[in-house]
Amino acid sequence: MSAPLEDITILDLTHVLAGPYCSMILSDLGAKVIKVEQPGTGDDTRHFPPFRDGHSAYFATINRNKQSIALDLKDDADRAVFERLLSHVDVVMENFRPGVMERLGYGWDSLSEEYPHLIYGAVSGFGHTGPDSQRPAYDMVVQARGGVMSITGEKNRDPVRVGASVGDIVAGMFLGHGLLAALYQRQRTGRGQQVDVAMLDSQLAILEHAVAITSETGVPPGPSGARHPSIAPFEAFHTADGLLVIACGNDTLFAKFCGVIGKPKWAKWPQFATNLARCENVMLLRRKIETVTLAHPRAHWIKLFTEAGIPCAPIQNVAEAMRDPQILARNMVVDMPAPDGKTPFLAAGNPIKMTGLEDMVSPGPAPLLDGDRDQILAWLEQQDSKTRPENQPDNVQSPPVSARSA
Repeated sequence: MSAPLEDITILDLTHVLAGPYCSMILSDLGAKVIKVEQPGTGDDTRHFPPFRDGHSAYFATINRNKQSIALDLKDDADRAVFERLLSHVDVVMENFRPGVMERLGYGWDSLSEEYPHLIYGAVSGFGHTGPDSQRPAYDMVVQARGGVMSITGEKNRDPVRVGASVGDIVAGMFLGHGLLAALYQRQRTGRGQQVDVAMLDSQLAILEHAVAITSETGVPPGPSGARHPSIAPFEAFHTADGLLVIACGNDTLFAKFCGVIGKPKWAKWPQFATNLARCENVMLLRRKIETVTLAHPRAHWIKLFTEAGIPCAPIQNVAEAMRDPQILARNMVVDMPAPDGKTPFLAAGNPIKMTGLEDMVSPGPAPLLDGDRDQILAWLEQQDSKTRPENQPDNVQSPPVSARSA
């Protein structure tokens, strides 16, 4: 079977993380991604460490399987190439501050009129509407303003940023969802539409329990460390030789847990009998559990809990996670060829497993800056020839640049 998006072509003007992460997901699902970069410098992440032989591992892992062409959209010749591309792609993506594409003559209103089939994906810090749409943003800015940092970290300590760039990555995921929905709707209507995703919006959208708690109690939650604020026991516990995460998501699991640790009566105590009671007595519960778990090493408890069907896990660092047999069995650590053909980079694989979609074992390399120009222009000529009138000779010159102002 073919990849689900293999007949979709994306013109990707995005840089750094939110947009490129989105186009990486779509590329993993089969889409052809043409990455448009600034001549001379390219995507900012080409200059982010760590480096190997002059190539950024950061850039390489996010921009796999893509093609690169360098275009200056203020240059007439490059604009002509860009407009030819617009005629033959399904999606154009950008993550400039709102108004930049309009000043170039390529905003949604003008593109939708000239290319009605085109889907326009925009991801920005604050979106294309609202009083702060023109403000700049990075991942940490939206984590702070969107409430995520306020619930991350330890109680009575300064808030901390989530270790992964969830401000960018979550926005990229939401943009991918929106683009797929727009592609589906275009099958029915024949017309594209604009998909506008804000990083700030995306942060609030992932605060499932925090929004519920705040709306119902009027009191916003603070940081609770590794503990879930609405479920107990659902946190990290000390053992004789390290930390172990235990997650009892309901009363049945808690009763089973109590039996495994040799304390079956705890499940019937009034202060522990229900999840609400356990949350209200969470510190007492934690102390009682650790009087038991400290008696044996982590591996002992993992074996017993796993056999009993109780969700648990060691807290692994990234190197340990990348060696985890389950992760490796799912092809979630892949060799990605280096641009120069030398030792491959290690990258995270595609977590979307689909019948008929070959699992990614060795993805294509990230492109060199402008490294695919000849191939893209040859493809573009093929596409032009398919739409050229039969009586028009093949050697006719491309149409002049449109009247849109740069």
